[in-house]
Amino acid sequence: METTIFIRDILIIFTLSILILFLFHKIRLPPIVGLLLTGILAGPHGLSLIEIVQEVEVMAELGVVLLLFTIGIEFSLKNLSRIRRMFLIGGSLQVLLTIGCVTLVAEVMGLSAGKSVFIGFVISLSSTAIVMKLLQERSEIDSPHGQASMGILLFQDLIIVPMMLLTPLLAGSPGTLNHSLLPLIAKGIVIISLVLFAARWLVPHLLHQVARTRSKELFILSVVVICLAIAHLTSSMGLSLALGAFLAGLIISESEYSQEALDKITPFKDLFASLFFISIGMLLDTGFLIDHLVLILLVTFGILGVKSMLAGFSTVILGLPMRYAILTAIALSQVGEFSFILSHTGAQYGLLSQNEYQALLAGSILTMAVTPFMMEIAPSLTILASHLPIPERLLTGSYLRDVDKAKGMRDHLIIIGFGLNGRNLARVASAVKIPYVIIEANPETVRLEKEKGEPIFYGDATRVGVLKDAGIEEARVLVVAISDPIATRRITELARKLNSNLHIIVRTRYLQEMEHLLELGADEVIPEEFETSVEIFVRVLSRYLVPRDEIERYVTEIRRGNYEMLRSMHKKPISPSEIEIHLSDLEIGTFRVKKGSSAVGKTLSEIRLRQRYGITVLAIIRGDARLPNPDGGVKLLEGDMIIALGRPDEILLLSDLFREGDLKNP
Repeated sequence: METTIFIRDILIIFTLSILILFLFHKIRLPPIVGLLLTGILAGPHGLSLIEIVQEVEVMAELGVVLLLFTIGIEFSLKNLSRIRRMFLIGGSLQVLLTIGCVTLVAEVMGLSAGKSVFIGFVISLSSTAIVMKLLQERSEIDSPHGQASMGILLFQDLIIVPMMLLTPLLAGSPGTLNHSLLPLIAKGIVIISLVLFAARWLVPHLLHQVARTRSKELFILSVVVICLAIAHLTSSMGLSLALGAFLAGLIISESEYSQEALDKITPFKDLFASLFFISIGMLLDTGFLIDHLVLILLVTFGILGVKSMLAGFSTVILGLPMRYAILTAIALSQVGEFSFILSHTGAQYGLLSQNEYQALLAGSILTMAVTPFMMEIAPSLTILASHLPIPERLLTGSYLRDVDKAKGMRDHLIIIGFGLNGRNLARVASAVKIPYVIIEANPETVRLEKEKGEPIFYGDATRVGVLKDAGIEEARVLVVAISDPIATRRITELARKLNSNLHIIVRTRYLQEMEHLLELGADEVIPEEFETSVEIFVRVLSRYLVPRDEIERYVTEIRRGNYEMLRSMHKKPISPSEIEIHLSDLEIGTFRVKKGSSAVGKTLSEIRLRQRYGITVLAIIRGDARLPNPDGGVKLLEGDMIIALGRPDEILLLSDLFREGDLKNP
């Protein structure tokens, strides 16, 4: 009977989540919020649709373990090199300032020091899952605010580990804290030593032996056992399961089997992590929410306001312009999924009362729910901020702009953005002696490139002053090559107003953005989506031996026709793939000229392969050299490899030709 109830309740949970997630997909809301809503509706404080709340929480704990396990696998020190300033300085500033501010407010409200610091821990974390998904959908991962958000979020994902270590200590008295500090340090040393030993020697060797069996089942079970074993070990030492899971992932990430392990675990992680968010929703007391609505709204707006200001301040300290500081601040204003894990742990240690837990939980869920809407209006807020009486130094960034190289330039090229496209364009412009200047919003990139002698300066190109500093009014061509659609539109509009004769070329991500950019004043818009499709069909047609001039004609017609040809191409030329039918009785063979063969030293004309055997020599491979389509005057040398085309029976006859002494009377 209990098994039947369990299956029925799981069926209810997943069916309800499918319906809600489908609705959320239609209205473009994050799936995590949908899973939280599923838990609220199905839980004991909602419609009370299920009876196995405790069992779901156990499965949810497994979801937390697998979630942190995959984060440990995905974490790489190499990925930190590009965003190390955002990670180290931005992340630490944002977390420490938030903890300090929240702690101060909580102590003023009469809460204990330990509880105040713990609440600061909870509120300082943001949602990696929500923010990264929204940035990906908006094609802003590689933008300055996308990179800043990523660096700070990564720091938060890692700082959760020491936060969970400190949670039991914050729950004790000062004497307990002092008494527990040394054992905690000792445990930390033991765990770090274990991680280093396992990552260096034990796990790579174990996974190598498992991988040699080529058994998928054995590999999956081995990975799961490593995860659960280390999680259980840390739990038995008085630490958390989640910490052990993260360390297990970190160990596997150092082996060459990390990607395979991640691919195998991800489906299970997604399933059980979904149950985790559903279980969090079940914890929300809707009665408490209704009875204390004003308090919860104050908590929600307080979290959004404090986190936005402090995240924005941290970004400004890094030297980013006000526009990107605002976008980063709003992206990080919510409370994250790891905050729920931390809150649950804190409640178990008595750091939060039931009312405090429910108020914090409800406020956190609401901050996550409003994040998509706040990020949607964020660009409008940046435009509004640009009209406020804010010092120009803050609007354009705290780094001094060096624009001496742009002064006095005429008919020059302005490149906005120094990513892959910007670098390639600058390299070509330098080679052909075209004067150019680069505007870049990443201060680290500017510093490194200036040391190499590039005419680059730091600035937010959506500002009129920055464009004028680059000599926009005297420039001949402007190329916008940044991964920020909103900034791209703003730059295009401003540039056209500042110089009506300027030729503006814009790179964009999608074909659908072309029309709007052309209306704003762009002369040419190059969508990456289109260029990728062109490159693909060029390579496909080349493989089918379509003549190069015909391929070029197709490409020219597509570009001249404003890319409509891809949608309306109706010509049906004779397919060159039919050449396979006409040449079906031919095959290609390879032959080595052996030592002592009488062919050595003779030319192809002297051997008369075509006249005597009907064979056509396509190429000769001589050591590292390639001789394609050789003429009759090429002499054969010992060790040459001959690639020839002919009928199967002719190829068979030729197979013995170049052996020692086999060539007679050529």
